[in-house]
Amino acid sequence: LFFSCSNKCETFPLATRLNIVCVGLSPDGNLAILIDEEGAALLVSLIGKCAIHHFYFHNPVHSVSFSPDGKKFVITKDNVALMYHAPGRKREFNAFVLDKTYYGPYDETTCIAWTDDSKCFAVGSKDMSTWVFGAERWANLIYYSLGGHKDVIVACFFEENSLDLYTISQDAALCVWQCDTELDGLKPMPPKDAAREKNEEKNDEEFLEEPKGEEIHGKANPNEQETRNKVKYSRVAKYVFNKEGDFNNLTSAAYHKKTHLLVTGFASGIFHLHELPDFNLIHSLSISDQRIASISINCTGDWIAFGCSGLGQLLVWEWQSESYVLKQQGHFNSMVSLAYSPDGQYIVTGGEDGKVKVWNTSSSFCFVTFTEHTSGITAVTFTSNGYVILSASLDGTVRAFDLHRYRNFRTFTSPRPSQFSCLAVDSSGEIVSAGSQDSFEIFIWSMQSGRLLDVLSGHEGPISSLSFNPMKCVLASASWDKTVKLWDMLDSWRTKETLILNSDVLVVAFRPDGKELAVAALNGQITFWDHENAVQTGSIEGRHDLQMGRKELDKITAKQAAKGKSFTTLCYSADGQSILAGGLSKFVCIYNVKEQILMKKFEISCNFSLDAMEEYLDRRKMTEFGSMALIDEGAGGEDGVAIPLPGVKRGDMSYRHFKPEIRVTCLRFSPTG
Repeated sequence: LFFSCSNKCETFPLATRLNIVCVGLSPDGNLAILIDEEGAALLVSLIGKCAIHHFYFHNPVHSVSFSPDGKKFVITKDNVALMYHAPGRKREFNAFVLDKTYYGPYDETTCIAWTDDSKCFAVGSKDMSTWVFGAERWANLIYYSLGGHKDVIVACFFEENSLDLYTISQDAALCVWQCDTELDGLKPMPPKDAAREKNEEKNDEEFLEEPKGEEIHGKANPNEQETRNKVKYSRVAKYVFNKEGDFNNLTSAAYHKKTHLLVTGFASGIFHLHELPDFNLIHSLSISDQRIASISINCTGDWIAFGCSGLGQLLVWEWQSESYVLKQQGHFNSMVSLAYSPDGQYIVTGGEDGKVKVWNTSSSFCFVTFTEHTSGITAVTFTSNGYVILSASLDGTVRAFDLHRYRNFRTFTSPRPSQFSCLAVDSSGEIVSAGSQDSFEIFIWSMQSGRLLDVLSGHEGPISSLSFNPMKCVLASASWDKTVKLWDMLDSWRTKETLILNSDVLVVAFRPDGKELAVAALNGQITFWDHENAVQTGSIEGRHDLQMGRKELDKITAKQAAKGKSFTTLCYSADGQSILAGGLSKFVCIYNVKEQILMKKFEISCNFSLDAMEEYLDRRKMTEFGSMALIDEGAGGEDGVAIPLPGVKRGDMSYRHFKPEIRVTCLRFSPTG
C-alpha cells in the first residue's frame, strides 16, 4: 500500500509470490525493493507504479537498506552482508550487480545502518555482535566486531556526520560507542595494495561460474599489531530500558539523527521516546496490546509511524502534541460480509472480530468503527437512503447505526435468543428482516419503532440467505431444507411461492430490476427463476469453474475436493446482464445471465503464503512420515517460543503458526455500475 500526503491510500498493481518481509526505499523516493519470505525481490518504480526487475537472493533476507547517496544498497541474509550497485537513472541489462560480500558474524544478520556520507555501514547480528564495514576500502579501518550485549541486536544507528554508534539489543539494552576518528579521517587504500588485492580476487574468479564480487572477511579478535594506528571504538555507556515483565522484549527501534530522538517499541505494545546521548526519557505510552513490528520517523522528526502486524494496525503519532495524525486498523480476523452505500462512496464491512467498519472508497481509509456487537458479524447492509447501516451478529442482535452521529440508535432482538445468519432490509428502509440459524425462523421488525412485527416460520432447516425484491414488497428466503420461499409483505406475510431445488440452498439474489431471482445451491449449480410464475429460466453448472486449490494437509486431490464445493456468494452487476459468483477458492467468476456462459475469471491473489493456493501437491514437502506442513516451524519464531537452552522457555507457549485459507466470503458490485 502507498500512502500519500494528500490523505489517500492506493494499492500498487503488482504482487510477490509470498508475503513481503522487507522493503527498501531509495533516498530520492523513486525506487523501492520489495523482498518476500523466500528471498525473491521486486525492483519497483514508485513513479510508474510498475515492477522494473525481478531478482532471487536464494535465501530469506532479513533487511535491505539504500546508502544515503543512493549509489549502493546492502541486504543481509544468513550470516553475510551483500552490497550491490543501486540501479541508476540509465537503463541497464542487469539491475542488481553485486559489488562486495562481507563476512564476519557467526549467526544471522539482522539490521543495517549507514553513515551520512555513505562511506561505512554497520550490521547487527543474532550472535549479539555489531560489525562496522567500509563501503570502500579504507587503510585505517579494520573490520572488527563490537560486543557488550547479551541478546540479539535489534537495531544500530550512527550519529550524524560521525562514526559514533548506538546498538540496541532485544533484552532492552542500549550501548553507546565512541569512535576516535572522524569520518574525514578515513584514509583511502594506497593504489598498490588495492591493485594487488584485486588481482588475487581476479585469479580466484577465473574458476567460478559467476563473479561473486569482492569478498571481505572481518576478524572477531584482531591482534595488537593489526589494530595499531587504526580506527578504535570504545564503549562509553550502557543503558537499560525499564521494561514491565519478563516477556517484554524490545522488538523495533528508530533514530532521528538531527533531533537525537530514539523511539523503541516493545512486544507488549508500549513505546518509549528517549533523547540521546544522555538517555533522557521524554515519554512512554502504550498504543496496542500486540508487539510493535516496525517504527519509522519522518524527515523533520515530528511524526512517528508504528506498524503492529498482529492486529494489522498502522498509526502515525505526533509526539510533541501527543495526538494521532493517522490511525488505521483492519479486521482482526477474517471479513465475512460487505455492502456498498447506494451512491457507491462508502463500503461497510463486518468481521468475525465483531467489528463493523465503514470505509471511504475514494481515500481507501476507514473513518468509523462500531464495536457494540459481542460476537462475530454475519451480515451487513445499507438502507436505501445511505445514512443507516444494519448488521446481524451471532450474539443474537441486529443493530442499526446512524452515519450522521455515528451511534447505535436501534437494537433488534428476538423473543428467544437466537443466532442470526443473514439480514435484509426493504427498499423503503422501514422493514428489517433477519434469519435464524437455530430456530429456522425469520424475524421481521419495524425500523421506526424497533418492535418485532412478525415471526415467519415454515422452513425446516437453518435460514442461509434473505433478499428483498427492489421493486416489490416480496421477501425471498433460502434454507438448507432445499427450498426458497417467497413471502408477500402486503398480504400479511403469506407464502406466495415455494421453489423446490435438488440441493441445500446457500444464497439468493434479486436482479436490480426485480424481475429475476438467482439461487446458488450446495451442488455447485446457479439457477435462475422467473419468480412471478415460479418457472426456472436457466441454470449454470459452476463447480468446474470454481477450481478449488489443494490444501497442504489434504489427503485427496484438488479435483476430488472440488466435487463437494459450491458458490457461497452471488451478486448481479448494476445492469443485471451478468452475475458474479465466489466461494471457497481464489477465483471470482463472472457469467453472462442470458447466454449462461463464463465471461471472465478473476484470480483474487497469487500469494502462496495462503493455504489452498497450489493446484497439485508439492512433492518436495512430502516425507516418508507425511507432510512437512505438520511440523510447526513458527513456534520458534520471534513471536513464539524461543528455547535456547534446556529448561529455559520464553514467549507464548500456546503460539501456533498456521496458514490462512484463501476464500471469497462476500461479493458486491457498485450500485453506480
